[in-house]
Amino acid sequence: MIVRFLYKYRYLVVVGTFVVWMSFFDKNNWWDVWRLQRTYNEAIEERDYYREQADIARSEYNALFTHPDSLEKFAREKYLMKKDNEDVFVIIKEDK
Repeated sequence: MIVRFLYKYRYLVVVGTFVVWMSFFDKNNWWDVWRLQRTYNEAIEERDYYREQADIARSEYNALFTHPDSLEKFAREKYLMKKDNEDVFVIIKEDK
């Protein structure tokens, strides 16, 4: 009975065995491939983020050193530097 069933559906049994083997027991099983693909996608997103940040930093650097007034503006905004006869007021917005 089992032999007749296996003989009658031999292609289905072979394909099913192959799918089960590749899904769970092979070196490149489905779980490992999925995990590696997810890690790869995260690395690609991280690479794109850092490239974008590098472009922003590069443009800020070029703007900073091409115009003479931009260096003073940068120092005033980022490091709260001031001239001797000035006062600096820092306004912090509270989130409600």
